[in-house]
Amino acid sequence: MPDRDLGTGMPPTMGNREWALLFVLAMIWGSSFFFYKILVETLPPLTVVLARVGIAAVIMNLWLILRRDFMPASPRLWLSFTVMGILNNVIPFTLIAFGETRVTSGIASILNATTPLFTILLAHWLTANEKLTPAKGGGILLGSAGVAVLVGPDALSSLGHTNLVGQLACLLGAISYAFAGIFGRRFKGLAPLKVATGQITGSSLVLIPLVALVDQPWRLPMPMAASWGAMAGIAVLCTVVAYAIYFQILSAAGATNLLLVTFLLPVTALLLGWLALDEPVGLRTLGGMALIGIGLAIVDGRLLRLLLGRRVGAVV
Repeated sequence: MPDRDLGTGMPPTMGNREWALLFVLAMIWGSSFFFYKILVETLPPLTVVLARVGIAAVIMNLWLILRRDFMPASPRLWLSFTVMGILNNVIPFTLIAFGETRVTSGIASILNATTPLFTILLAHWLTANEKLTPAKGGGILLGSAGVAVLVGPDALSSLGHTNLVGQLACLLGAISYAFAGIFGRRFKGLAPLKVATGQITGSSLVLIPLVALVDQPWRLPMPMAASWGAMAGIAVLCTVVAYAIYFQILSAAGATNLLLVTFLLPVTALLLGWLALDEPVGLRTLGGMALIGIGLAIVDGRLLRLLLGRRVGAVV
C-alpha cells in the first residue's frame, strides 16, 4: 500500500539548504569506512555495530533529558522506531562491517552506491509522490556510472568474481538502506533529533541480546588505543551528528533525494585523501566526479528547467 504520510501529494524537492546538508552528511559518512576498517581488525562486526549505536544512544538520550525534552511514550511509535533501527542500523551496519572484512573499499563503494537505484524502484511502488521519472532515472544511472569511474577498472574487474559473500553482504546492506529511507517517511512532523534517538535506541535494544549470544564480548581482548578513537569517531560523528542531519533531509526532501548521499561518499573519501594525505587526483577521478555532479544536477531538475524551459518540470 502506498505511503501517503507526507500528505501533500507533491513530489518532495531539494532546496539549497537540503543540498548543503547532503554534502555535510556525505563528508561525515565518508569517514565511517575508515573507522570501520580500523575497528574490524580487532572486533567482530556485531560488537562494532552495538558499540557504535549504543554509545550514540546514551549520548542522545542524555542530551534530550538535559534539555527536558523527553521522548514520546507511545508503544506504537517505539515499535516504529525499532523497525527503523533494524532497517537503517542493525542490518546494513552489520552487513557492511562484515563485507569490509572480505572486499576492498572500492567494491564496497560501488555496491553502496546502488542504494539510490533500489530506492527509486521501491519508492515508485510504495509511495504516492516519489514516482520514477525519466530525468530521475537517468540522473541516478549517470551518478552510478560516475562512482564506477571513480573506483576504477581494477575494482570493477573483481565484481562478481572474488568474495561473492562479502559483495552480497554490501549489496543487501544497500537494499536495507533503501527500505529504511521509505519507512522513515512516516516520522514527518516529529523532531529529527527524537526520531534519530528513537531509532538508535531501538537498534541498541535489538543488538544487545544478539551480541551477547553471538560474540560474547566479555571474552574478547581489550581493544587498542586506535580502536577506542575510531569508536568515538564512528559513534559521535558518524551516528549522533549524522542521523540528526539525516532525518532533517528525509523530512524535507524525501527518501530518493536523501539517499543520493551514497553517490557522494566516494567523492568525499577521495577529497579527504587529497586534502589530508596529499593523495593524487587524476583525470579519471575528475571525470568520475563530473559524472556524479551532472547526475545530481539532473535529479535536482533546476538545471534542466533552466536550460530547456519549464516544460521539463513535467518529467523531473
